This record gives sequence, C-alpha cells and structure tokens, in this order.
Amino acid sequence: MSYQCPLCFQSLSLHNAVWQCQNRHSFDQAKEGYVNLLPVQHKNSKLPGDNSDMIAARRLFLDAGFYHPLRKQLVDLALSYTVKGEGNILDIGCGEGYYTSAIADALPDRDVYGVDIAKIAIKNASARYKNVNFCVASSQRLPFESQSMAAILKVYAPCNSTELHRILNDKGIVITVSPAADHLYQLKGLIYKKVQQHKPEKSLTGFKILDKIYVSYPMTLTGDHAIALLQMTPFAWRASEYVWQQLKNMEQMVCQADFCLTIYQ
Repeated sequence: MSYQCPLCFQSLSLHNAVWQCQNRHSFDQAKEGYVNLLPVQHKNSKLPGDNSDMIAARRLFLDAGFYHPLRKQLVDLALSYTVKGEGNILDIGCGEGYYTSAIADALPDRDVYGVDIAKIAIKNASARYKNVNFCVASSQRLPFESQSMAAILKVYAPCNSTELHRILNDKGIVITVSPAADHLYQLKGLIYKKVQQHKPEKSLTGFKILDKIYVSYPMTLTGDHAIALLQMTPFAWRASEYVWQQLKNMEQMVCQADFCLTIYQ
C-alpha cells in the first residue's frame, strides 16, 4: 500500500483495521473497507463534496449505461499507456467508483485507488466495489507516497498539478476527461437563453500532452434519466422549477455527450 499520513507525511501501515504512522497518528478503516484520510482541519465545510441526492442521481444515470462509451475509452487508454504489472493507478474525484472499478477489472495485476472528498460517495463505492482501495481525502493534499502512481485518472475533478507531479512516477501518465464543445448542449438550452459551447480545458502545468481523443454520441433519455443527469451537473443550480417539471414530463429527450480525453506525461 502507498498511503501516507495526511498530518506528518510518514508512511501508513494497516494493523487490526487501523492505519497508523510511526508518529502514532491513526485512522480507522471503516467496515465497508475505506479509510478517511481527510483531517477535520483540512475540511472547508462540515460535509464537503457532493451530497447524497447528487450521488444517488449519478448512480442511477451511470448504471443505465449512458456514459459506457466514455468508460470503455478510459479503460482502453489505461491498457494502452501503462506497462503490465508496473505501478499503482489512482482515480481522483472517483465519486461512486463507476470508472475506478472498470479500470480495476481491466487491470487486475494493479493496486487501484479511488479518492474523493465526499465521504458518502466513498462509503457507497467501497461497499459496492471490493476491487478498489477507496479513501476520503482532498485532491489538493493527496495522501499517497511520492512517485507511487503509474497512472492517474481525473474525470472533471479539480486537482493540484504539484501534487500530481509528486505522486506520479517518472514514466507515469495522467488521463483527464473534460467536457468538449457540445457536451449536454440540448440540456443547457432548456436552462439558458443563450447557450455557449464549453471552452477547452486548461493544460496541466508542467506536463506535456501525448494525445487528445474525443468521444461524442447522442443519448436518448427518459424523463427520470434526464432529471438524474441534470441533478449531477452544475446546471442544476440554475434550473427553474419549470425546467425540472418539463424534464419529468418528457417521454424522451435526445442530448449530446461530447467528451475530450487528454493524455499527459
């Protein structure tokens, strides 16, 4: 394992369901299998990250398979860009573990980690997916040893480029997913009077781009899935009650999925 103490940065070891460093800082492993490595002094709020309603909506939407083409492309890239049996893999902002578990299934010879600041997301993910090491932590202070990762996955999640440099090994890669120009264009059209295309993601500082891949396809959504999609996006805060009701009453809605995947080294 490659966890390090978030307080003193020493290595953590697991003994009798407790993670402990040489300075006797200790963190209990939950019954679901995850460990909380987010000290209270590093929290910006009482319950940081997505709430339970947002997580439930995302699980409903993802389990229906609408983002399966994106997940497949991520798995293919992980297989293509990493050397068999070498190094750990980390999913930053892993949420309920939809992409993390698929990576772990495809690379059973690796230790795969998922980290998210939302405790409820990690609790649910850890209870469901037993092939991943999940922990609660901030992407700004990653609780992993230096040069311990061969690949890092970042799907929409905020990050700290300095931390990515620190935990990635010399040949390691970072795969990011960001919305391409037309992502969810039709959904945005219900909320905003003037719909603007997504701007390109800013490049990671100190990394070179190896490749960019675009995944784009139409999704046909029922009312329940359209509502779940809206609920898991930042657009939900801008949607009026009329928009929510409009989505609920729709028999189906066609909405564009448009992703940009960037591979960095």
